[in-house]
Amino acid sequence: MQKIITRLLMVFVILFSFTSCELVGDIFQAGMGVGIFIVIFVIAIIIWIFAKFFKK
Repeated sequence: MQKIITRLLMVFVILFSFTSCELVGDIFQAGMGVGIFIVIFVIAIIIWIFAKFFKK
């Protein structure tokens, strides 16, 4: 009985560790996408501000 419980516990640990690695990878990919969008947005605002100042 003890061996069965130990084996089941090991299977659950392996399953949870694999899904958590995939989840962390997806979170980092989403964060990278949002970060790129924010950088492009900030650069666009800076270019727009410089265009307003130097247009005169």
